[in-house]
Amino acid sequence: MTLLILGLILWIAAHFFKRVLPDLRASMGDKGKGLVALIIVASLALMIIGFRGAEIVPIWEPPTWTRHLNNLMMLIAVALMGLGSSKGRLRGLTRHPMLLGVKVWALAHLMVNGDLASIVLFGGMLGWAVAQMIMINRAEPDWTRPEPGPLAGDIKLGVITLVLFGVIAAVHTWLGYPVFGG
Repeated sequence: MTLLILGLILWIAAHFFKRVLPDLRASMGDKGKGLVALIIVASLALMIIGFRGAEIVPIWEPPTWTRHLNNLMMLIAVALMGLGSSKGRLRGLTRHPMLLGVKVWALAHLMVNGDLASIVLFGGMLGWAVAQMIMINRAEPDWTRPEPGPLAGDIKLGVITLVLFGVIAAVHTWLGYPVFGG
């Protein structure tokens, strides 16, 4: 659990760095981007290793029907995370599509995992995404909704979402976390 918490702290610190210490971050130039990227990769590794190695401490037992809702929410989360890079008509749907995708992802996983490590990981990521949105909105209150692009961009996003969801489901199954049944 220690590695999981350390990874979560590093993730949050790396993402808040630009907002909390903007002058220091700006003074670092491109080297700062590289350092932040390295810290983010290290934090992901620590969270994954920490989560996989954490003792299973049951807190609550999720109902079996939540798995179906989780899968639907994960499709939405994957689409939202891709929406930020989309060129389609939906790209202006929300100001923070990737952070909203993280929030949906975290809620979906909290719904189907009732152990302590899951609550720490997914609850921590949910808290980070909420705080990050608040910080961005306060620092940059004005937002101009992008002009809608062609429908083809949304179709491309839909296809990529389905393929990526299939890959994520396969990897979860391979790691012993079956997405469908089991």
